Amino acid sequence: MKKWWKEGVVYQIYPRSFQDSNGDGIGDIPGIISRLDEIAGLGTRTIWLSPVYKSPQIDNGYDISDYCDIDPVFGTLADMERLIAEAKKRDIGIVMDLVINHTSVEHPWFQKSRRREEPYKDYYIWQKGRGGHHHPPNNWTSFFMEGVWEFDELREEYYLHLFHKKQPDLNYKNPLVIEEVKKILRFWLDKGAAGFRCDVINVLWKTSLDDGKKSLMLTGLEHYKCQEGNHAILRQLRREVLDNYDCFTVGETAMVNLDEAKLLSDPGRQELDMVFYFDHLEVDRRIARFVPKKFRAKELLKRLTKWQQGLEWNAVYLENHDQVRIVSHYGDDRGAGERGSSWERSAKLMAALLCTLRGTPFIFQGQEIGMTNFDFNSLDEVKDIETHNLNRLMKKIFFPSWLRWKWLRLSSRDNSRTPFQWNAGPGAGFTTGQSWLGINANHKKLNYDAQRKDPASVLSYYKKMIRLRESSETLKYGSFKPLLTAGSLLMFSRESPNEAYVAAFNFSSRRKKLNGEARVLLRGKLAASNIGRTEWAAGDSLEGWEALVLQVRGVS
Repeated sequence: MKKWWKEGVVYQIYPRSFQDSNGDGIGDIPGIISRLDEIAGLGTRTIWLSPVYKSPQIDNGYDISDYCDIDPVFGTLADMERLIAEAKKRDIGIVMDLVINHTSVEHPWFQKSRRREEPYKDYYIWQKGRGGHHHPPNNWTSFFMEGVWEFDELREEYYLHLFHKKQPDLNYKNPLVIEEVKKILRFWLDKGAAGFRCDVINVLWKTSLDDGKKSLMLTGLEHYKCQEGNHAILRQLRREVLDNYDCFTVGETAMVNLDEAKLLSDPGRQELDMVFYFDHLEVDRRIARFVPKKFRAKELLKRLTKWQQGLEWNAVYLENHDQVRIVSHYGDDRGAGERGSSWERSAKLMAALLCTLRGTPFIFQGQEIGMTNFDFNSLDEVKDIETHNLNRLMKKIFFPSWLRWKWLRLSSRDNSRTPFQWNAGPGAGFTTGQSWLGINANHKKLNYDAQRKDPASVLSYYKKMIRLRESSETLKYGSFKPLLTAGSLLMFSRESPNEAYVAAFNFSSRRKKLNGEARVLLRGKLAASNIGRTEWAAGDSLEGWEALVLQVRGVS
């Protein structure tokens, strides 16, 4: 079924790193407003805004102390209302980040709960310790590689936190909590929000607090991941609130597998419209995204096919605020900012891949100009709490410092959080002050202004691929079919009754010779080339990091 949120591209903004308007080194809402024309020019129909709510900023806004107000570091509620209105003038909707698994310890609900004030006494998950106060209630471990229980001296009980100790989990077995969430949804929808990206939305319901099966990463996961109570919550929110508005939801679903994702996003179940999964970005990782191994194009196509064919609709993405930069991950960032480099070709290849997959494309700020991972020299420059927690864990099990830094550089969430590189000047055009996080030195070559008027730039190629997708019903709604892989070569097609697009990608800096089967499949009219081809005459090879998209008519 056709929907407006399936038609266009979503652009994710990480506000503190996008555009600073007042020189304090932190991006803000007025800064976003000043860049709306650039966002619209990319071809964006929707902006997903990472949290801007009032927060002590322990986890960069994912620890919320007031869901219905804006943190002063980002602006005011009036600024937010103006952003929604100005975006609407450009036919852009604003999607809010809904963080409802946990709040900040500074949220009034938690402060009243720890004092046992009604009706807030059971808004959170409180438990007595084992052996008095000496031992936590169970053996679970958190997403931030630490224990999940924190003892509160005032209440004299432990509270559960699946994330940072200052992010206590809400208790969804209390119906009053669900009523509070409904109020939050209505508040933002009534202000004109176009929907919600739902943070770790598949871990809301804790079926039991029994000890978990011991695991290197997450002990206790089986007691709260994708539980039936979680599905019931999502159906209730959809039925009683969301269905009354023209909006959509996309869920970040932690550790989800295909069967679980189907249940969460099956249109007939009326829960979420689509989900973010992580499988396709862990092809070259052994444990989640942390321990590296060799990339294989065959494995990438296998995983893409599983999800492309397995779900009714996909949320298609290659980067976000929790992932590293894709050109540094699956591409080649050598020569960043230089014409004809591996960086330029592989950044354009990622644009072609994103826009030819089936689903709603999500582009993360800076991806459209090919921004790279950070160039920090030590852990001292990293702000991300997850990275520091992982470093402490690795240190405890005697990983040498050089290996810890090698792996952390590849996996740290700060790789995608460095400020947007608008120009070559001081502060990269992001700020006139001292930036909250280091700015990549390559901003002197790799920046928005350098690409803005260049028809051969990475930015221009993203615009071209977005236009191609928007112009084609086949690229928007056609079926996905894997074709072949051979070494670094990956090929698939998008098909409708009377038309198909064949896409081929060489994930290597070396020229790839095509075998007979590949040459037969690669026939048709050139639709897009990332290396400047003007036609395709069934050649016998693809250049290094070449992406080729061909249009084929008359498919039966």
